[in-house]
Amino acid sequence: MNVLVSLFNSLPGAAGQGLIWGIMAIGVYITYKILDVADLTVDGSLATGGAVAALCVSMGWNPWLAVLAAVLAGMLAGLATGVLHTACGIPAILAGILTQLALYSINLRIMAIGDENATTKATLAVSVDKNDLLLSSRYVREPALNNPLLLLVLLTAAVIALLYWFFGTEQGSALRATGANQSMARAQGINTNTAKVLGLVVSNGLVALAGGLLAQYQGSATIDMGRGAIVIGLAAVIIGEVLLDKVFRNFALKLLSAVIGAIIYYVVITVVLRLGLESTDLKLLTALVVAVFLAVPYWKGRYFTKPVRKEGAPHA
Repeated sequence: MNVLVSLFNSLPGAAGQGLIWGIMAIGVYITYKILDVADLTVDGSLATGGAVAALCVSMGWNPWLAVLAAVLAGMLAGLATGVLHTACGIPAILAGILTQLALYSINLRIMAIGDENATTKATLAVSVDKNDLLLSSRYVREPALNNPLLLLVLLTAAVIALLYWFFGTEQGSALRATGANQSMARAQGINTNTAKVLGLVVSNGLVALAGGLLAQYQGSATIDMGRGAIVIGLAAVIIGEVLLDKVFRNFALKLLSAVIGAIIYYVVITVVLRLGLESTDLKLLTALVVAVFLAVPYWKGRYFTKPVRKEGAPHA
């Protein structure tokens, strides 16, 4: 009985984490599903967003401006990856790794800004008691307006609405065309390199937004907060796609499915941890979850779909 009560009490926290990582998953969706580019920048840009937001909040900035600064920093990270890929001819996956590697050192220095006793810092704490924060996990179970779930739901809806509008514009349509068929897009006069850079900028801006929100939600930014982010993002996208692809056909709903996938992922993780799994086994569990959901479409197509018989031409 105590286990069930503890599990029930932890579900709001799982939902809060899921909503934040769901915004990050939307960023991954843009590169993975729309742009068809393997971008590993996100492990670094999420931590960059967290580091910049925590630094700005600790310096007394308005928390909204802190989040905006985090988004801009993430967009710069995406721009760096895009330039390495398009202008330098480096494959996208390697360009993302290079940017991610560089961001590790940059994030250490960002969090040490203002500290005369250190040139690098691996953790930067912010407190809801001392700093003005947008959201805090402390209030996640309170039925009040300061409950972070309310703000996260509104922010997620705003992000999806903004992206739905953007991908209906000429630039957004060019980005989608580039991901669908680069050769055809170029034949239509689309600058595919520009579209790729734009997609990476938008994607990492959203990832950094999630990092900025996460730093305020958990009360700190750490150098390792983005480690494994790409795997969690892929897990959210794949879970949402496998479970809801037949129902969610509208583009906005497809973005929403990534958020729902992130929430499901964190609820499952919470349940498994409450059942006794060691936290050190989470990476193994995540890898297994992603592998299973990646294999489901293949299994369905190979073992559960009846082959279509081709009828012969009728005789004259």
